[in-house]
Amino acid sequence: MRIAFVCTDPGVPVFGRKGCSIHVQEVVRALRKRGAEVELLAARFDAEPPTDLGDLAVHRLPNAGKGELAVREQQSMAANGALRDTLHRHGPWDAIYERYSLWSFAGMEHAAGAGIPGLLEVNAPLIEEQAEHRGLCDRAAAVRVTERAFAAATALLAVSHEVASYLNGFPLDCRNVHVIPNGVDPARFPAGLSPCRPAVPGAFTVGFVGTLKPWHGVDVLLDALGRLRSRDAAYRGLIVGDGPQRAALEDRAGRDELLRGAVEFTGAVSPEQVPSLLASMDVAVAPYPDLRRFYFSPLKIYEYMAAGRPVVASRIGQLETVIEDGVNGLLCAPGDAAALCVPIERLRQSRELCGRLGQAGRACVLRAHTWETVAGQILTLAGRREPVTVRMTPGDE
Repeated sequence: MRIAFVCTDPGVPVFGRKGCSIHVQEVVRALRKRGAEVELLAARFDAEPPTDLGDLAVHRLPNAGKGELAVREQQSMAANGALRDTLHRHGPWDAIYERYSLWSFAGMEHAAGAGIPGLLEVNAPLIEEQAEHRGLCDRAAAVRVTERAFAAATALLAVSHEVASYLNGFPLDCRNVHVIPNGVDPARFPAGLSPCRPAVPGAFTVGFVGTLKPWHGVDVLLDALGRLRSRDAAYRGLIVGDGPQRAALEDRAGRDELLRGAVEFTGAVSPEQVPSLLASMDVAVAPYPDLRRFYFSPLKIYEYMAAGRPVVASRIGQLETVIEDGVNGLLCAPGDAAALCVPIERLRQSRELCGRLGQAGRACVLRAHTWETVAGQILTLAGRREPVTVRMTPGDE
């Protein structure tokens, strides 16, 4: 099966280190492992491909880049022409798989016109996200584009039930919405992997992996570490990742007498470094705050579990369905440092519990949350040949 994998989102560097970047790379890998011939059409790359994707055929699409917001929106809309031409020029395809981007509709409409499956992966309610966090000039146009893409798609792949609920707010056939959470490649996290950070005698390392942004709750983690260290100086923190909050978080840890010298910030690391960093942690946490809309399918959770780390996570959104409290991880109230301390202290007091939860978490992802499983679901959907009716907006052509 020949598949065009499309990503026109300027915020997703497909060969980068962000979670969204890893997502693209892993889905491409998994599809190829299952025998699909994949070509990548993307607006942003940022780096050379990983070694194992060095032979992947890639096609560069226009990237609106930086500049005035209204102009960028118009440029992004106009880029549909280039996507349409690229798909025509390098076709025919057996299916088109696209990561939903705010201004992109040509990929799904090309699939509909060619009579092939068009699968649209939806990771977030992008209209609301853009308006809230980055600004949106022409909301009406963004809604029209989204409706065009959704209407043309053979299937919409939501990464969580929360995203699926959002999709069902559009005029869609709900049978075309499928929940396919993110996954992990367990081969990246072999059992018994040696830690890359030397163990400090008697220390208990609490770790986090991810982008340092407000909605990941690393400030809550620092609050909890301060409380824990006020009772037991053996606690240490290992924060893996970069982001807009890094400087402020590092400054805070450096000024706090309880945290000074006890929290390491690694900055950005390559995906290849993550497994041995996780092996350096005694417990891995996802301390999300109490967000009004939690629609994520966090890659970090699956990686924590694949690495055999005992997981402590906020009781919110999809995390409540992936983690069974006391069975394959521990849950606590979101955004509450005192509540976060409780399961961490429980793990500190019981190495047996750490080992049992870590083993159960790894077994869980091996059973149900691998990228290979995700690719199988994608290819099953790509085998559908149901007709699609494209609703056109006057004046859009």
